[in-house]
Amino acid sequence: MERLVIFGAGQIADVAHFYFTNDSAFDVVGFSVDAGYLREPSFHGLPVVAFDELAKAFPPAEHRIFIAMSYVRLNQARAEKLAAAESLGYRAVSYLSTKATVWPGLQYGRNCFILEDNTIQPFARIGNNVTLWSGNHIGHHAVIGDNVFIASHVVVSGAVKVGDYSFIGVNATIRDNVTIGQSCVIGAGALILRDTKDLEVYMGDGSIASKVPSNRLRGV
Repeated sequence: MERLVIFGAGQIADVAHFYFTNDSAFDVVGFSVDAGYLREPSFHGLPVVAFDELAKAFPPAEHRIFIAMSYVRLNQARAEKLAAAESLGYRAVSYLSTKATVWPGLQYGRNCFILEDNTIQPFARIGNNVTLWSGNHIGHHAVIGDNVFIASHVVVSGAVKVGDYSFIGVNATIRDNVTIGQSCVIGAGALILRDTKDLEVYMGDGSIASKVPSNRLRGV
């Protein structure tokens, strides 16, 4: 088993540790964080070292790395840390769940995190540093750019293109042949029927509370 260091010590690193430990050929041997965030010497019983000491503690010739970060600054923070790790000589790994539905020939890049129940149809392409949380549909011939974060139960229809650094929230739907520009935010429940420009934000309408309180509903 190849030895793996995870950058991060928060919830996403917690999740990454679980998946890599239970569903991969990698052996997680330690964690790293930026020096200013180093609070505890260990996490999951494994050492946590400051990033500027990482290469000394876990030499890049003997270890792989995974950057376990969210979509902070529209994925810029994750992309910057990935570039910093690679500049030290680390090779980033990706996680593809054995419980995802994929087909032969799937193309995906470095530092991807593809969780269970994602259905990725034939001829779709996934870029570098992409997170696909659980339960999404990625349609045929779709192209997901670099440094993208897609939350759960998103429908990316056939031949959709998602621009670099974009975020797509839970239960959003993108119709076929639509292009999402770079650094866009598609909020939870949004329905996108036409191309978007770079940097655009689309928010789904939230449900409005009923004027009738729950204790006055019939049959409840």
